[in-house]
Amino acid sequence: MRWIAAALALLAAFPAAAQDRPPCREVGDAPHIVIDPAAAAQLAHIGLDRAAIFARMRETSIPETMGCWAMPVGNFDSQLVSVGMAQRNYGTGSLQPQLIAWRDGFRSRSRFRRALKAIAPTYGKLFFSRDCLKIPVGDKCRTGILAAHQPDGKLNPVALAELTRLFENDAMLQVQTNTYIDLLLEVRAELFRLWPAGPITPRKVKWAIDTRVQQKTLPGDEDVARLRRKLGNVPSSERAAKLKAILVWYQGLSEAVDQDGVGRDYAWNIRQWTCLIDAGQIDDEQFELLHLSYLRSRTATGNSGRWQALTFSRRAKIILGTGSVSGVRDGGCPTMQSSPGGGGGPPKAVEG
Repeated sequence: MRWIAAALALLAAFPAAAQDRPPCREVGDAPHIVIDPAAAAQLAHIGLDRAAIFARMRETSIPETMGCWAMPVGNFDSQLVSVGMAQRNYGTGSLQPQLIAWRDGFRSRSRFRRALKAIAPTYGKLFFSRDCLKIPVGDKCRTGILAAHQPDGKLNPVALAELTRLFENDAMLQVQTNTYIDLLLEVRAELFRLWPAGPITPRKVKWAIDTRVQQKTLPGDEDVARLRRKLGNVPSSERAAKLKAILVWYQGLSEAVDQDGVGRDYAWNIRQWTCLIDAGQIDDEQFELLHLSYLRSRTATGNSGRWQALTFSRRAKIILGTGSVSGVRDGGCPTMQSSPGGGGGPPKAVEG
C-alpha cells in the first residue's frame, strides 16, 4: 500500500488545475539532458546545482503549462501559438529560435524531414516554414496558423497533438533546457547588476526568474536607483502604509473591466497580504522586492496591460511565500489562519 500513499502525496503536490489536465510529459530531470559544465559552474554562484535548475524549471512551468513540457495553446493572447514549459510563442519571436535549434540538431535535412513527418505530418511544414521562422512571422504563416484554430479560438486537435509530440520529443527537451539555461545565465548577470554586493538569496533568484520569463527584463538601473532613494526616505512608521498603497493599486486593477487571470485570486491575496503587513511580517528584502515588482508590473504591456495584476500576483506570491495564482493558493497569514474562519468570508476593500 506504500505506493498508493506515495502516489496520493505526489498528486497533492500538483496544483488543482494540473490534477484535472490531460496526461502529459512532466517537466523534470531526464538522463539524456546535458547541462554545459561552464554554465553549471556559473549558476552554482547563485545556488543553482542540477537539482535546483530542474526545480526552478518545474516552478516556471506550473503557471505556464501546469507542469508540462508542451501544453500548446492558441491565439487567446494574440501570440498565434504558445508552447513549451516557458510558453514560447510566435508573436514575440521567442518560439522561432527553439524550432530552428531543434531542426538544426539533425545531422542532415533528410533526417529532419523524416522526424518531422513522423511527429507532425499535417502541420509540420507550416510550423517550420520560412514564413513561420521569420521574426515577425509572415502573412502566410499567420493565415495558416489561424486556420488551424477552431471557431472557439482554440487550436484544432490535430495541431494540438502535433505540437505536443514535438515539444515532448527528447531532442526538444534538450532545446528547452538549453534555452532555460541561457535565461538563467541572463538572470545571474541581472542579479549581480541589481545587487553587486549581494546577497543573492533564493528568494531573489526565484523572483528574477519569474520576472525574466514573463517580462523579459528586470528593472533598469535608473529606475532602481530612483526607487531606492525614495524607499530610503520612508520612515519605518510609514512602511505599512506604502505597502497598502500598492495593494490599493492591485485591487483597482483586478476589479477593472480589462484585467484577466486574477478573478479567483485577488480578494484572497489582498486579505492575506494585508494581514502580513499588519502583523509586521514583511522584512527589508521583501519590502524592496515588492516595490520592484510594483515598478515592473505596471509596465507589463501585453494586450495593452491586460495582465498587469496577474504579473504582480505571481511576483508577490514568490516574495511573500503566500498567494493565490490561477486559483492555486499557497501559504497564508498565520494570524488569519489561527483566527476563526481562517481568512474566509467576503472580500473586503483595502484600508489605508
